[in-house]
Amino acid sequence: MELYTDTYYIKRIQAGDTACFACLLDKYSRPVHSLILKVVRSREDAEELAQDVFMKVFKHLSSFKGECSFSTWIYRIAYNTAISETRKKKHEFLAIEDAIINNVSEEEVSEALGRTDSSSQMQMLDAALAQLPPDERALILLFYMKEKTVEEVATITGLTPSNVKVKLHRIRKKLFVVLKGMEER
Repeated sequence: MELYTDTYYIKRIQAGDTACFACLLDKYSRPVHSLILKVVRSREDAEELAQDVFMKVFKHLSSFKGECSFSTWIYRIAYNTAISETRKKKHEFLAIEDAIINNVSEEEVSEALGRTDSSSQMQMLDAALAQLPPDERALILLFYMKEKTVEEVATITGLTPSNVKVKLHRIRKKLFVVLKGMEER
């Protein structure tokens, strides 16, 4: 059980008790690092970027107005930092034609992605995720692994809720195509 809320710590920090920042750092360092790592796919880069995120959070804590949860606000900073970093580095990602994605039924996708009961299936899913562009990996991570709502994902990414839904739908189909290709090899 949490001793104090994020709001309590934020107010204390804003009042000058900067030592309280350690409590927020303890609570959010792992989830922030995890999100960044899934986007940039490099442990060293993720550690450096996570430090950058917490420097930004500390520096701009006065701009947090509580219009969304603190976790959503910090994830937005982490997401933007990670995506900005990936844009600096040119990577090639798997391109899948729209016609192939459009021919996949939602039932096939649900069945294939619903089977994550073994470690080998989880490894295949992780390998498939690695082939997606960073912004698509981040959407999947936020929605399915961090269990953020569509509205929270929209706030974090700057997309509209309807755009988030469409992108998640297409990414799931893309993952299905990638997984199917991996199984056929």
